[in-house]
Amino acid sequence: MKPRSSRRQFLRTTPLTALAATTWAGWTTGHGAEPITRGPSDRGPLVVASANGHRCKNGGPRTSVEEVWERLARGEDVLEAIVEGLQIVELDPAEDSVGYGGLSNAEGVVQLDACVMHGTKRRAGGVAALEGVRTPAKVAKAVADLTDHHLLVGRGAQDFARQLGFPIEADLNTEHSRRLWLEWKRRVDPEHWLDPARRDAAAERARQSMMADGLLNPEHVYGTIHCHAIGPKGEVAGATTTSGLAWKIPGRVGDSPILGAGNWVDAEAGAAGSTGRGEANLYNLCSHLIVELMRQGRQPKDAGLEALRRVCTNTVEKRLLVRPGVPRFDLKFYVSNLRGECAGVALYRNAEARFAVCDASGPRLERMEGLLPAAEEVIR
Repeated sequence: MKPRSSRRQFLRTTPLTALAATTWAGWTTGHGAEPITRGPSDRGPLVVASANGHRCKNGGPRTSVEEVWERLARGEDVLEAIVEGLQIVELDPAEDSVGYGGLSNAEGVVQLDACVMHGTKRRAGGVAALEGVRTPAKVAKAVADLTDHHLLVGRGAQDFARQLGFPIEADLNTEHSRRLWLEWKRRVDPEHWLDPARRDAAAERARQSMMADGLLNPEHVYGTIHCHAIGPKGEVAGATTTSGLAWKIPGRVGDSPILGAGNWVDAEAGAAGSTGRGEANLYNLCSHLIVELMRQGRQPKDAGLEALRRVCTNTVEKRLLVRPGVPRFDLKFYVSNLRGECAGVALYRNAEARFAVCDASGPRLERMEGLLPAAEEVIR
């Protein structure tokens, strides 16, 4: 007989299952924070990122969004500024969802993905399943700058980085990330995997139990930081970097390094990027969709929510659903148009969910807009 979960454990690990008793009515509009709008006189830089873009400093004086804004204010190239800012998070050993110390794959190896896109220059590059390099966003930029390709993966990506002089390390784990992997491995008990289905189920149970025990931050299961920016002359670029799904099958690549999914920038419309379940985003290429909707005149918030509705419609596997049209996972988008209007949107309303913004008014965390009710609202 399966043990009962406490209400606290339920909310910490599977907050979406409570939605099974609710109806779809009223869920398509979203409510909460209004999108941030800059006035026509505000032509300074704008930087938008996931919340960890204004959380990590790695012992330095500034967070990522602050660093990007400062560099843009000095006249640096918009993508160069973003990549330099993201390194603050990639190099921070305390941030276990990105770069050095990111949560490893199922074999204990840290594999990193990243994608960069310069909307003004129409240039992009990415890397996936990259091992041994702490700063994958910088390697992705080198792919964009120095090759005729958009994506390098695995050993080829590492060889490319080595040829350019990037230090290659044998292991990107920290004591913290290795300890969490060993704990996950202990709970999965791989010596007794009988078939792939049981292996996947055991892996997911281990992740859920570690979240319930407070060992794993639910926000770090899929990891990732996205950042995009608009420079003082209207130039626009974006980047996404991640260590991917915690304890994934080796070689798994999510949405982060894929153009149109984890990151999309258009010099005539705006920018969008994501964090959350990459597989759901890949199937819908939501970042591209969001930017195209803005080209058609949609506001950032409305474009982001429309993409989330499409994710709900196209999620049909029972294992991913609470009920038809109600996914068990979360997905977030960070969106800006060229007028400097921006928004952060998520599948589920969460009073604590934030995204990072830095402009002439300074750096701050703003509330995200949710499409579907929070589990707490449903079971209260």
